[in-house]
Order: sequence, then structure tokens, then C-alpha cells
Amino acid sequence: MNFLEEAFSAAQQGLFEAVVEPAMFATGLGHLLEDGYAATGWLLVGLVQIALMLAIIGPLQRWRPVEPVTDAGAVRTDILYTLVHRLGLFRVGLFFTVEPLFDELFGQLRTAGWGGFHLDHVWPGVTDIPWVAFLVYLVVFDFVDYWIHRGQHGLRWWWSLHALHHSQRQMTMWSDNRNHLLDDLLRDGILVLVAQAIGMAPGQFVALVAVTQLSESLQHANLRLSFGRLGERLWVSPRFHRLHHSIGLGHEAQGRGTLGGHNFGVLLPWWDVLLRTANFEHRFDPTGIRDQVEQGRDYGRGFWAQQWLGLKRLVGGG
Repeated sequence: MNFLEEAFSAAQQGLFEAVVEPAMFATGLGHLLEDGYAATGWLLVGLVQIALMLAIIGPLQRWRPVEPVTDAGAVRTDILYTLVHRLGLFRVGLFFTVEPLFDELFGQLRTAGWGGFHLDHVWPGVTDIPWVAFLVYLVVFDFVDYWIHRGQHGLRWWWSLHALHHSQRQMTMWSDNRNHLLDDLLRDGILVLVAQAIGMAPGQFVALVAVTQLSESLQHANLRLSFGRLGERLWVSPRFHRLHHSIGLGHEAQGRGTLGGHNFGVLLPWWDVLLRTANFEHRFDPTGIRDQVEQGRDYGRGFWAQQWLGLKRLVGGG
């Protein structure tokens, strides 16, 4: 763990000094160097993720695809979403819009005497071991993420935004970040609040986000792959998550058009098993939303069209 931290820090420092710092001075942002250094960390994580996607997940898709890629335009739009999120552009936007509000909130709480709770101090000598603490945080955050995902499917106003993610008929490794920006803002905001509430260190948070995103890229891959009877119950596989995206299966409860569905787990299928939302059928169905097929509902082709139509659905006009 220490070796990985040191290697990442060295790479972050090198990238910052060689590229980011000169660019910030050239654009008049020299007064934000500390924030620029933090952004460099997210940029580095994104570059590593994209490299691994291209080197590992891409060849797997070509080896055992579920379906042929017939809509390259839809995939290109998903690639744009991936670049916006994984290379830190979305987080830069959050820095200038939402982060000051969070800083003010946490500052007020600390002033009021609330110091926060440190989950990794619960069991001294055990949970304060870095890799143990990371696993504990992973389980806690995945449980929170499960309920966020249930909310995205169970609350009609939230589904109006999250439906964009499910509207991809040509799902690939690039599809994970195909989300409405407001949907991402809500999810990220909740996770940041949880991280602060349980005392998660920034480095651990970055590592957890990196692991989660890379696993989600694999889950969304156009890949005919399951992890076997035991593995499917330990970690979310491409087969398990594809069923969540399947038309009429993953986003609907019993009865047509009723919000609900199956397989909400983000990393761990445990919560689906415990809360009876798991479906382990070995099948690879077409993905999308029922009203796309039966009613021809338009969810948009390009980035901005998709964002605009999501807002219209949210206010009841689309």
C-alpha cells in the first residue's frame, strides 16, 4: 500500500510540474496551485483507468462480444462522457460551483464542535491498517451506493434523470459515465457527505473512486462474461449488471412500467441477495428502456441533446 501511494505521489508530482503548473501560470490561475495539484491526481487516475480499459477491457470485448457494434455514433457519445468524467473536467466544474458550498458547510460544522467520526479507528490495531481500512470503507460506500441506486430507480423524479444512463442500446465499456450531470451531482454529493461523516482520508477516497469506476467500466462492457456460481455472488460481473440494463428486466418491478428492477449492486451483489433484488439468470438480453422500443421515446443522440431532454423529463415536459 505504501509503495503504491509513493509511486502515485511521484507520478502526480511529475505530471503537475511538467504540465499542469505551467498551464495554470500561463492562464492566470497561479493562485489556485493547491487545487490544481489535487486536480492533477484525478487526471492521473483517469489516464491510468483509460489505459487499462484500452489494454484489457477493449480486447476482452473483441474476444467475446455480446452483440456486434452497429451504432458507432452512440459509442462515440459515451466516449465523450468518459473523457469528461475520468479526466477531471466534471470535477473541475464541481470545484467552481458546488465545492465552495461544501467547504462552508463543513467549516460551520467544525466551528460548532462537530469533529466527525473516524471509521478506521473503530477497532484499533485492525481497522487502522491501511488495506483493512480501505476494505471497510469499500463495503460501507457500496452499501450507500446500493441505496442511491435504488433511489435512482424508485423515485420517479430521479429516474427521469437516471433513465439517460439506461437508454444506451449499444452498451460498451464506455457506457458507465453516460449520466445526466444532475444525476452525477446528486450521487457524488451524497458520497462526499458520507466520506466526511466517517472520516475517510482524501487519498483513500480517490483510490476507492478509481477502483469503483474501473470495475463499472468492466461491468458495462459488451462482454459475454460471468464470474461463475460463486464469483457472481462475490463481485458484480458484466452478466449480472447487463441484466440490470436489460429491457423490461432491470429497470422495472413486477408489472409493466412500474419502477423498480434488479441487480442494483455497484460492486458487491451481497446487498441484492440480502434485500431480494438479485437476479442470477444466465442471460444476455438487449439493453435499453421499454418506452424506447414500444413508444419510440427519444432520449437524444448527442451529449447536449441528452442533457436537455433529461431536464425536460425532470420538469414533466419530455
